[in-house]
Amino acid sequence: MVLFFFLLTFSLASAQILKRPIPDKLVVLTFDDAPVSHYIIVAPLLKKYGFKATFFVCEFPPNFRDNSKYMNWQQIKKLDQMGFEIGNHTQSHAHVNKLSKEKFIQQLQYIENKCDSLKIKKPLSFAYPGYDYSVNAITTLQEQGYILARAGGSRTYNPLEDNPFLIPSWATNATNKDQIITALQEAKNGKIVILTIHGVPDIEHPWVNTPVDLFKEYLDYLDKNHFKVIALKDLNKYINFKKAAQTIAIDTSKKYKN
Repeated sequence: MVLFFFLLTFSLASAQILKRPIPDKLVVLTFDDAPVSHYIIVAPLLKKYGFKATFFVCEFPPNFRDNSKYMNWQQIKKLDQMGFEIGNHTQSHAHVNKLSKEKFIQQLQYIENKCDSLKIKKPLSFAYPGYDYSVNAITTLQEQGYILARAGGSRTYNPLEDNPFLIPSWATNATNKDQIITALQEAKNGKIVILTIHGVPDIEHPWVNTPVDLFKEYLDYLDKNHFKVIALKDLNKYINFKKAAQTIAIDTSKKYKN
């Protein structure tokens, strides 16, 4: 009897959180920090394959104004016009667990105001710089109208177990191809694989560099193996994020760093 009620409760929760079943081979591509390679190299390749993606933008200090290293806002606007999602990564790649609520809101609103001034869609997705989060930051994101936030953790995203303000991801670099290919194979049985990708290549931060040829290999693998590649916002077709945030507790015991 106890098992019956547990299964009934779980089924009801699943029905409320999931708008439709999660298909196998569902992958989300996210790109952090606004390096210029996202505009010059990444976006054209994604369009070639018909893949969607989320670009988490910030004005990374101290060299954001160097257009040989980072996108300018007109290029970010063009990504939006190309149909990609623009997400918030704070103004200055700030570690939100070290910010007061007031400072965090200022960091969020700077990006929001930039987007508004350029008629870029208002960001509803957030990514934690350095994968650093806090419960207070999650509360602030909810209050400011965000529907989800991406972290790290190197594991799949289970919409029935993971709070949408702590969505896990894997991060690519120049040396972990085998890990990423293995991870992609875990996109099944209701679980979603989310990748965090920095520069392709990453000139400023070589420790998170993804070489162009390796990135092309990933795209070719996803295409040939018939993965569905979407932006974070597109998960809204499958998941009731508001209900998930209300239902699923924030689990601080899990790893959220990559």
